[in-house]
Amino acid sequence: MNIRSLTRGDGVVIGAAVLLFIASFLDLYSIDDVPDSFDLPNLWESGPVLFGVVLAGIIGAALVVIARGMPQVPKVAGLDLGQFGVAFTVFAAWCALGNIFDVPGGFDNFGGSNDGAPTAGMGLILALVATLLMAAAAVATPLVPALQAGLLPAARPAAPQPYGAQPPGGYGYPGAQQPQPGQPQPYGGQPQAGQPFGGQPQPGQPQAPAPQPAGDFSPFWFAVPVPRPLFAEDGSPTPIAELAPGTWYLAVEQRGAQLVAQTQDGRRGVLQDTSGIQRG
Repeated sequence: MNIRSLTRGDGVVIGAAVLLFIASFLDLYSIDDVPDSFDLPNLWESGPVLFGVVLAGIIGAALVVIARGMPQVPKVAGLDLGQFGVAFTVFAAWCALGNIFDVPGGFDNFGGSNDGAPTAGMGLILALVATLLMAAAAVATPLVPALQAGLLPAARPAAPQPYGAQPPGGYGYPGAQQPQPGQPQPYGGQPQAGQPFGGQPQPGQPQAPAPQPAGDFSPFWFAVPVPRPLFAEDGSPTPIAELAPGTWYLAVEQRGAQLVAQTQDGRRGVLQDTSGIQRG
């Protein structure tokens, strides 16, 4: 699970779930003139509130966050886990609102000394606030750009490397130094331009000209603000990968408003939507 793919909206969902968990240990209802010997129940002691509000809200928040952090979201009955999570959060908020108007449990009197009706306790009120906030964030995150920004800032690379350099210890690090002209090539190294494989150019043999860079484009590192698909260079409509926020990718070529990007596993594809990208 990639936590750097979580958004600000997911952070609101996580915070609301924590608030709901805390509220579940507070009073379910309150009544005036309650005897000191009577312990008011919390949300865990009411079946309808426990299953309809507390567990439904926490499960929904977990499904939303897990679906966001997974590279490929599994589907159940044609719906992905994130959609199930949103439905759970909306259901929990609806149940919490109903329990506010009709407080469960309570009692009519204490041995005839009190006949007042119970009112919503602090735990039930906080549960309503938490579930409403959770449902609003889960529904609005795909629609509001401010909530789609990354929850954690992307770690900047140490230094951009030129395209084609091989990383010695992992993706994103400069490669080994190239041998100088006239020096023997290491085993497995690539021959320099104008040299036969594994040797020096022969006297009188013309050397191939060095390749010229295309235009003024220089490879650079970038990160995307939200998950975006990477399409094949042949124009196929099926994505070959998905770029996740919080990860740096190497742009190796520019085609108009589009970029040709390289992923960590070496795959290349076209990023069609380049709006809001962060350059390294």
